[in-house]
Amino acid sequence: MKKMAAHTARQRGSVSVIVAVSLIALIGILGLAVDSGLGYMIKARLDAATDGAVIAAGEAVTRGNNQTQQTANAQQAASAFFAANYPVGFLGSTVTAGTPSIVFNAGTVTIGMTAQASVPVTFMHTLGFKLLNVSSSSQAIRKTLDMAFVIDTTGSLNVSGVPAAVRANAIAFLNNFDVTNDRVALMHFAYGTVVDVPFNGNTRGFNRTLMTTDINSYTFGGSTNSAEAVWNARNQLNTVITQPSSLRVIVFFSDGAPNSFASYFTTNQSSCNNTPATLASPDTAGTMTGLYNMNALSQALSSPCYQSNATRLVTAMPKWYNAHNINEQIFPIWPVTTPRPVPNGNITYVNVNRASRNLLEAMAAQARIEGTYVFTLGYGPELVQQEGPDNELGSDVLKCMANTPDSLARCYNPAQPVGVYCYAATPNDLMPCFTQLASQILRISK
Repeated sequence: MKKMAAHTARQRGSVSVIVAVSLIALIGILGLAVDSGLGYMIKARLDAATDGAVIAAGEAVTRGNNQTQQTANAQQAASAFFAANYPVGFLGSTVTAGTPSIVFNAGTVTIGMTAQASVPVTFMHTLGFKLLNVSSSSQAIRKTLDMAFVIDTTGSLNVSGVPAAVRANAIAFLNNFDVTNDRVALMHFAYGTVVDVPFNGNTRGFNRTLMTTDINSYTFGGSTNSAEAVWNARNQLNTVITQPSSLRVIVFFSDGAPNSFASYFTTNQSSCNNTPATLASPDTAGTMTGLYNMNALSQALSSPCYQSNATRLVTAMPKWYNAHNINEQIFPIWPVTTPRPVPNGNITYVNVNRASRNLLEAMAAQARIEGTYVFTLGYGPELVQQEGPDNELGSDVLKCMANTPDSLARCYNPAQPVGVYCYAATPNDLMPCFTQLASQILRISK
């Protein structure tokens, strides 16, 4: 009997030891689960903060006139974003954020940031651990950018307060881009297109000071030859630059649908047949005028190559757009059935107006086929009023150019670059629209 009691006591002792050991193991497992969950939450917050910080730096790196200023602005933005998104003492942790690295190389900017956080453990100290260390590392690469910036300076914008708002917001828009790495060409248009500042070949960067001076000198007058502007934008992107960037963009600002286009027109004056020029139609049925210098804002050709009633001079439209090469056959003028029918080359209001719109949409579509994003900004009441021989909205033309999902069904092609259209109803709406376009461009450049 005593033997059995002793044996039972020994068993009880063994069970106690096993329970104690198991309890320690269970506490360790519980601690691992609790502290791992804590570490996971800290890691997620740390990752989000560093990811956002490098993105913020990617936007800020465009500010400044040299790499030293740009680096300082980017690092400041990254640090500020990180501090705002990882609060001091988050879940009891202590965080150390490294200085963001900004590396400029061959037109790209690589931004990196690392951060570490330490938090005291709760249960895992039973296993000999005192701190849980978590680290995060993020990187963003800002792509190289080639951008053609096209500004409408037609007469319909020459309304009190509008020219000043256009100038100010166009200048502010340029401040979003990197003067040392981004390539920007600037042009404005009415009857013709003036390329104010072309791309400097394959040289990276752009002269924002010169562009600011040019924009401040803009005057507003003339008709809307939008196709000529887009042709020049494509020419800058495709011809002037032979080593294109990874992101190519046309930004097109206008307050109305096109009503004019340039080509070699057949006239009843032999001296006028060898000069490519612009023929203009009104927005509603009426008398056409022309011819105008296609390389100037609002300049009629000298006599006899100008008539206030162009039908007294121009006898036929060419079958193809050929303003820059009389033999070029890329963009048809007539006969076409879509998107608007132009059955013949007769100089009529309907034919000229429809051809102007067809050419603009065709050139924008060709730019997208070539991999270029088209962003459009429309201003004013004319865009939302029916005009032209087919009672169309100018806003629909701009949406088609940009290939937005809400554009007309005949326009939208999800296989091509999808751009952005923004409508500014008043001068005060120009700033948020330009800001939206800049934000979208910077977003896809990362």
